[in-house]
Amino acid sequence: MRIVSLLPSATEIVFALGLGDELVGRTHECDFPAGAAPVPVMTASVGGQPTDTSREIHDRVSASVHGGSSIYRLDEEALAAARPDLILTQELCEVCAVGYREVTEAARAIVGEVSVISLEPTSIEGIFNTISTVGAMADAEDEAVGLLEILRERLGDLENRVLQRRLAGIPPRRVAALEWLDPPFAAGHWVPEQVRRAGGWELLGQEGERSVETTWDQVREVDPEQLLLMPCGLDANATAAEWERLSKPGWFPELRAVRRREVFALDGSAYFSRPGPRVVDGIAMLAELFDPHGFIDEAPPDGWVPIDP
Repeated sequence: MRIVSLLPSATEIVFALGLGDELVGRTHECDFPAGAAPVPVMTASVGGQPTDTSREIHDRVSASVHGGSSIYRLDEEALAAARPDLILTQELCEVCAVGYREVTEAARAIVGEVSVISLEPTSIEGIFNTISTVGAMADAEDEAVGLLEILRERLGDLENRVLQRRLAGIPPRRVAALEWLDPPFAAGHWVPEQVRRAGGWELLGQEGERSVETTWDQVREVDPEQLLLMPCGLDANATAAEWERLSKPGWFPELRAVRRREVFALDGSAYFSRPGPRVVDGIAMLAELFDPHGFIDEAPPDGWVPIDP
């Protein structure tokens, strides 16, 4: 089967199912695993270059957030040349991926039968279901079952340990997770669920709902014990750099998370923004941040960096 993935998370799923050799097209942002690098690229950033800095990418996404337009464009000629049998795409976010309508129109122009599958998870279970869907569509049902067993076993172990720590008297951490910084966006979809499963209490975002624009005054009102910065598309170091440039309210040093020195830049791109297998790694990372004595060496390398107030 010839597969084109127009989502970084779908690319991760394809490789996790052992189907990397069947991937004939990807997005320019599919940077994991390393085996995806030689696969032909089907997309580009609108007005951008492959060597753009994280700041330039951040500025374009910020403009798109306000304007509601996508930062992606699809190379329809490259897509047709790939002769795909299966195209994996999405409708969930119109800003950060090629639009579903654009993909289906391009697919209709390809000679032969092409299946276009939209992956639309809004929860952890929904993410697991997308793994099953890709497995079914790509004739890899057994591989999908095996991968899900591994993910569910690790998630269950993490949750059992969180429960044990709760019974031992460790309270849930009150946190605010921000999926964008300028303007601030409260986390949505599966991220508040990641927080809950890791032993935290997300104060601004709602499980299963879209991320929503908020204000720094609202952050001040909930006064979190931890402030988690996880903007879409940026790793931990790029997030820390953007935070350094950001103009902050004069009262910011009074925030509880700042006083406690518990402001963290996270790799949102790898472990939170992408609905793929690594969301479980994101839960493990949060568990360690919430309860470092109960969860040691759970966070992936370079998954987060502390922010110096």
